[in-house]
Amino acid sequence: MIEPIQDARTEEEARRSGSPSDRKRSDGSPTFQRLLCSSFNQDMTSLAVGCKDGYRLFSLSSVDKLDCIHQGVESPYVYIVERLFSSSLMVVVSRSTPFRMNIYHFKKGTEICNYSYSNNILSVKLNRKRLVVCLEEALYIHDIKDMKLLKSLRNTPSNPKGLCALSVNHSNSYLVYPGSSTAGEITLYDAMNLSMVTVISAHASPVAAISFNASGTHLASASEKGTVIRVFSIPDGVKLFEFRRGMKRYVSISSLSFSADEQFLCASSNTETVHIFKLEHHNPSKESSSWTAYMGKVFSAASTYLPSQVSDMMHQDRAFAIVRLSVSGQKNVSGLAMIQKVLRLLVTSLDGHLYIYNVDPQEGGDCRLVKKHRLFESNDEDPVETELQDESLSYATTVKTTNQNSPSSSSLTG
Repeated sequence: MIEPIQDARTEEEARRSGSPSDRKRSDGSPTFQRLLCSSFNQDMTSLAVGCKDGYRLFSLSSVDKLDCIHQGVESPYVYIVERLFSSSLMVVVSRSTPFRMNIYHFKKGTEICNYSYSNNILSVKLNRKRLVVCLEEALYIHDIKDMKLLKSLRNTPSNPKGLCALSVNHSNSYLVYPGSSTAGEITLYDAMNLSMVTVISAHASPVAAISFNASGTHLASASEKGTVIRVFSIPDGVKLFEFRRGMKRYVSISSLSFSADEQFLCASSNTETVHIFKLEHHNPSKESSSWTAYMGKVFSAASTYLPSQVSDMMHQDRAFAIVRLSVSGQKNVSGLAMIQKVLRLLVTSLDGHLYIYNVDPQEGGDCRLVKKHRLFESNDEDPVETELQDESLSYATTVKTTNQNSPSSSSLTG
């Protein structure tokens, strides 16, 4: 979820952090912040966005059309909004009452309940069994059926960004959060049995992003440096993959997200690039006596004589696919979804747009932008679509125009 924006900042603070007037598009024109937050639901079938007038919920069943299925106006300045899968349950937190969480049944237009906490709510995570509320130095675990408070985790390490993740697979409902405010430790907690599992030493510097795969068996993490992304097995915390996002500059990773088939991982940041990594182990036997295999053995042998930092870099995989955004300098949220039988990368930005890209699962490479949806007009009218040139399609002309415009397999229910 996009990090909530502070209510007031000095001109100097705004300039240093990249205020809307300083954020630029690729053509040099400034961007403007229209959203306070955005989040995809657990199965990537809908998108919720918060703004000064409340929140909006969109269906993601089609590339060409973005349907607004609900507009909530119960609370202004919504900076947290989460939907439980494809149900009618919505969790909303407003800047006007940042210590209170409201839960709505949006189809009935009724409030189910509300809960107040001792401090500002920084994030909310939910699956079909648990709802977790994160404050700066505490987490509260509720039974989502009756909202009974099951456990209070108090005096946790300072977590001013509300960083935490909850497995969407309720059969192994794991919760993770920073285990230290100075080092890259991640605490793994069993939210079903309400017990501590382990602490994973993921990075040298503090953790900046964490995310589970759909089954809750893998955990991806990135540190505040943002150069290396690691994937660990759960619950034992063994490192499975290590990917290098870049070397030249440190970045702020704003989101990590696995694909539903758990074969890909995307990472977005405050830069203009979104990286997609493929989770596969290379099989040396398949390379036999090829030149690539030979050189791989040479580098592997040489790495034993090199400093550990250089050796680690030689064993880190690079991005399988890349997306180059038209906007940089602001946080965005990305996710991978199968829409109309094609793998897509979806990116939402604070300027109020949803970008949809095709991802070629066999070849990777540069992903093509196929649709840009405007989530909010300047006068807050209905969302507007932006048509792109035919040359932007590619990937076998989007799998032969998505099997001649066959209906999507994903739909919103409940």
